[in-house]
Amino acid sequence: MRFLTTFHLWPFLDTLVSYVVALVLGTAIGAERQLRQRTAGLRTNALVAIGSAAFVDLGQRLGGDVESIRVIAYVVSGIGFLGAGVIMKEGMHVRGLNTAATLWCSAAVGAIAGSDMIAEAVLLTVLVLTANTLLRPLVDAINRVPTDQHTLEATYTVTLTAPVGVAGPMGDMLVEHLEAQSLPVAELSTQPLGGDRLSLTATLVSTNVPSDELDAIVEHLARVHGVVHATWQARTHD
Repeated sequence: MRFLTTFHLWPFLDTLVSYVVALVLGTAIGAERQLRQRTAGLRTNALVAIGSAAFVDLGQRLGGDVESIRVIAYVVSGIGFLGAGVIMKEGMHVRGLNTAATLWCSAAVGAIAGSDMIAEAVLLTVLVLTANTLLRPLVDAINRVPTDQHTLEATYTVTLTAPVGVAGPMGDMLVEHLEAQSLPVAELSTQPLGGDRLSLTATLVSTNVPSDELDAIVEHLARVHGVVHATWQARTHD
């Protein structure tokens, strides 16, 4: 039996320690995610850590440190596909980025444990838990700070409603008014609204525009040119 020739007690105990440490540390990271009812919770993070440790330990046992480094490279790229599965986009909002990053860190913890660097794996686990728990109040405090419009980078759009028959002239007029205010237009798009109306949307090149300037332009279009509906919107960058 090949098992009798490949089994060696001390290397086996070394592997056992790596697996157990990866399980315990992955469980600690996953428990925090589970408490917050995230998509990837306790079992997912624990399995990611154990799997990473197993692949790295196997590469090290069969091919030495050089082979384990190659396996680590594949683990890093492979975990990205798993992390992408927990990222969801809902309209303008993206959810799951923090959970995906936590999975990535769990894989790193497992890879470090599989490389027999137990102290380093424990250290990384403590830092991951710190980032997911102790930094949360700091994030909340920053989010409560009023946004300074002068430092906000966003994609600005100006939209007006026009009859289909005059969409062309209305679009030209919109672009002219914006560029007259030193607001160059990157794109002008149209969207049917039903009946004989459509919306004209001008996307600006600028990423920092004072709101009062856009308010003045929208008010001018509605008051002077008789536009039925004119508005503007700022969408912050991800």
